[in-house]
Amino acid sequence: MLAGGDLLAAAQTGTGKTAGFTLPILHHLSTRAAQAPKPGRPRCLILVPTRELAAQVEESVKTYGKYLSLTSMVMFGGVNINPQFKALKSRVDILVATPGRLLDHMGQKTVDLSGVEILVLDEADRMLDMGFIRDIKKVLAVVPKQRQTLLFSATFSDEIRTLANGLLHNPKSVEVARRNTAVEVIEQSMHRVPQAHKRDLLAHLIKHHDWQQVLVFTRTKHGANKLAEKLIKDGISAAAIHGNKSQSARTKALASFKDGSVRVLVATDIAARGIDIDQLPQVVNFELPNVAEDYVHRIGRTGRAGATGSALSLVDDEEIGYLRDIEKLIKRAIVRVEIEPGFVPPAKADLMSDDRPPRPPQGRGAPRQGQNAGQRQGQPGGGRNASGRAPQAKPAASRAAPSPTGTTPSSQPRKPRPPAALFSSKPGTRGH
Repeated sequence: MLAGGDLLAAAQTGTGKTAGFTLPILHHLSTRAAQAPKPGRPRCLILVPTRELAAQVEESVKTYGKYLSLTSMVMFGGVNINPQFKALKSRVDILVATPGRLLDHMGQKTVDLSGVEILVLDEADRMLDMGFIRDIKKVLAVVPKQRQTLLFSATFSDEIRTLANGLLHNPKSVEVARRNTAVEVIEQSMHRVPQAHKRDLLAHLIKHHDWQQVLVFTRTKHGANKLAEKLIKDGISAAAIHGNKSQSARTKALASFKDGSVRVLVATDIAARGIDIDQLPQVVNFELPNVAEDYVHRIGRTGRAGATGSALSLVDDEEIGYLRDIEKLIKRAIVRVEIEPGFVPPAKADLMSDDRPPRPPQGRGAPRQGQNAGQRQGQPGGGRNASGRAPQAKPAASRAAPSPTGTTPSSQPRKPRPPAALFSSKPGTRGH
């Protein structure tokens, strides 16, 4: 990057990609004078998929460039556009933006991209999954052809390589981790539990293990709200964060979680790439994701920057197909752990229909998220088709199919373990 060439880089989440591109950019811009500085004409454009990630990246730019005379701003949807208009009337050296809101400004001619010297696509794989490829192409049509282009991704999929071939000029390639590898320092385990008992089990686990900071992932926005309400009723401080929440509510919930005033943050996958919390010890998959790769990004919210972490999944019988997909992807079996004594399921099970997990289709999970309309950042209804209706699930995969360990899920040996074994940090306990 310091040599001025294009770069295609992939690394596991939590390894410092933001600093990896921000520091060289600050060096370049601070040592080279702008050709024609004027208001609303950034020298560097950083495109990211989500609002939380945009705010996080711009915060890093401000932190690393504290003693430089460079200016930066962030723009994303879900908030009043007028303060962004005002900010663009001043000099902006580095602009961090989500594609949708950037196109809004381009349409109103409030931003001028003709002076972009460095273009960064961060979390490019997520942007493709969310259906941003057309928006990206519109941006590429107006930025200068002579520029430095940097593409960062957690994975090198075939789609990413295709995008890179049309975007980068003779790039250097850096790949730090194996393709789609889950972070090795994360202790992964699972409980087999009926969907109707998951809420009560989660509340029990939080109290039993005295978890003070836990990030919980649900499949739906409605499910996130209901789970947060349930935990609050059980005396556990909780907040939900998802695409239908206002940006101010999302920002407040995340800040409260970071400072410890909220014990549990319940999130949908839209937040999986944008939450960066130092020393987050615990992630829980309340439901497994439809797409196996999203599991890697969910659990990657813990175990960041070399720290250890634990990821626990609550798996209903209907989710076994998703579990097999995940284990195939990460090339290891997730440790099956018996629910420790002390948890008594409620006499009346909570069988609300919207809580039932969709039946996994045959083969590799559900359609990728980028195939659904409504996944664009800032638009409600992510995961729905163009008609606004949720896609119909296909028939369940056979539960008798072998797992990566060579046995059927129902025949897995289950040896009772003490509670501490769930989250042991001792070597040699993962992947057995």
